[in-house]
Amino acid sequence: METTSRAGADGAPGAGTTAGAPATRRAVDGYLKAPFPWYGLDEAFTGPRWLMQVTPAADGTVQHGCTGHGEEPALRSGDSAEKERFAVVVTVASSPTRQSGDGTGVLEATTVSSAAWLAGSGLLTYTWPAQMDHVLRGEWLSQQTEAAFALADEVGQAPWSSLSLPVDGVPVDFHYRESEFGWILAGSSPDGVHIGAYGRGMSAYGLGFAVIGDIRTYEV
Repeated sequence: METTSRAGADGAPGAGTTAGAPATRRAVDGYLKAPFPWYGLDEAFTGPRWLMQVTPAADGTVQHGCTGHGEEPALRSGDSAEKERFAVVVTVASSPTRQSGDGTGVLEATTVSSAAWLAGSGLLTYTWPAQMDHVLRGEWLSQQTEAAFALADEVGQAPWSSLSLPVDGVPVDFHYRESEFGWILAGSSPDGVHIGAYGRGMSAYGLGFAVIGDIRTYEV
């Protein structure tokens, strides 16, 4: 799995650049610097689309980022959170094993597990269990992100199942799982880019993915 994707690592959830957080949204410029195509829901989805965030490596190269669809999720508990309808698509560059930006170590290749981890941790950032204060949520989030990391390393096993969805019109097998907080899936596009997604209130079974022709159409 991509080691830089873990909580506390540079550009990872919990390190000040939470994957997919609208509160730290960046301009479209970062997306335009990516050397890979961005993916979003296909044209069958007619709801709102919005930019989220890209995560660069130490050398400035964009590694992954998110695009949002539906209602922008917020950190809140109770019935209001349960009624949110959104799907976030995570695009992860296909990268081989390589030197870290500072030359002090080696970064593992990105895989489907990288996309699964980013999707799982992204969903957790918008989950606030009822009757839990800020301090307890910090401990809870730490425990849950560790669990999400472990699950992402085992995408071929239970509780993951297989779900076939179209990517640019071509059926692709995704790893899929549900939790009490929402659903998560991960797979690879025909061109080798890894795709992750998470959501709540929208069924994953009817989704399709496609290359975004012009990322600027996601600007709000």
